[in-house]
Amino acid sequence: VAVPTKLRVERWAFSFQELLEDPVGRAHFMDFLGTEFSAENLSFWEACEELRHGGQAQVRATVDAIYQQFLAPGAARWVNIDSRTMERTLEGLRQPHRYVLDEAQLHIYMLMKKDSYPRFLKSAAYRDLLAEAVVPPEAKRRVFPFMRKPLHASPSPALLPASPSGEPVAATSGPECGDRGT
Repeated sequence: VAVPTKLRVERWAFSFQELLEDPVGRAHFMDFLGTEFSAENLSFWEACEELRHGGQAQVRATVDAIYQQFLAPGAARWVNIDSRTMERTLEGLRQPHRYVLDEAQLHIYMLMKKDSYPRFLKSAAYRDLLAEAVVPPEAKRRVFPFMRKPLHASPSPALLPASPSGEPVAATSGPECGDRGT
């Protein structure tokens, strides 16, 4: 997995959705879940996302594959959803459509958000990511526009050379503001 920037790693702590939307963050979260023996939760969530956004022709086959892998009794990567959600999901599987697993997906999402995500943020893995994250060199920027130095500005009268009387000597090139060229 690529080494992310420090800002990127810090963004994962803003919200669980930020973490899931970042492919690098999601990969690190998957690795963490693997150490907790709960990577099937994120895999199930990802499979449901693929179902929702995939082609209509594959919906029935995809729903069946997700059921066999995650929800069927004795499934290899069984996810733990409550009995009420399981009942509704099984009822929906009789007439599969791309949103049939939404309730089960939401249940797993909330489980990860409330349980696994806070542990990930407190884990040594996340702290190590923060420590190893790349800090890109900052470009020198002025905070306020008035602090910028104009490229072609006339100097301040205070910076003009003074005449013997102490008055600033005006620039002689070009017409004066009040001069109309007469």
